[in-house]
Amino acid sequence: MKRFVAVLGLVLAAAGVNAQVQKSDVGAVANSTPWEFGALVQGGKGVTDNRDDFKFLMVGGHLGKVLTQEMGHSMLRGNFEYAVEVFPFWQSYTPTFQRANCAPGTSITITCSNLFTTGGTYTGASVTPIILRWNFTSGRKIMPWVQAAGGVLWTNHKYPAFGQGPLNLVNDGPGSDASVFNFTPQGGVGFHYFVKPKRSVDFAANAVHISSASLGDKNPGVNASVQFNVGYTWWK
Repeated sequence: MKRFVAVLGLVLAAAGVNAQVQKSDVGAVANSTPWEFGALVQGGKGVTDNRDDFKFLMVGGHLGKVLTQEMGHSMLRGNFEYAVEVFPFWQSYTPTFQRANCAPGTSITITCSNLFTTGGTYTGASVTPIILRWNFTSGRKIMPWVQAAGGVLWTNHKYPAFGQGPLNLVNDGPGSDASVFNFTPQGGVGFHYFVKPKRSVDFAANAVHISSASLGDKNPGVNASVQFNVGYTWWK
């Protein structure tokens, strides 16, 4: 009987320690204001009718700072985080098509360049300097979040390609290009899964809009894309 009580005591003690460890996984972030350092890969596609064949891939990092102690009650309990993401590798894969630059010559003539191929793969870099995130901290191993964000995108060619056909003065010509700079307002949801205290594997889904705000002659943009990411985070 004494042996049974001793073994039972050890089992209960181990369970208590395990529960404390599990609770500390999220608690280590919830009860302090740590820095978040993360690496992530993100990819997705356009979802509107004229952009559903656009695809995206990017690799970068996340830097965040929890600004508040845990606030609220029940499942909505959480803290507020400000963050920045940088994607030095950014690519978009788009359909190719041929077009020409056309302009009226005289009142009865049209002058066009030779046909050239546009579209295809665009390479660039993206910075999201404003990420406002609410972390839900009521869990033990999983910490969900919701966020709103805004960023800037640069591409090596004016993105996305504009025009359709070689003899369309509305869509072609010297004044029918987009811009190498675009803005990326976005919102998303995700969660950290803590593999140990202050270490987590991360998953997220973002809805991203891409628009030049008419910095170029035309603003075709990407009205909506859905992008998923996976990452790993160190909390300090």
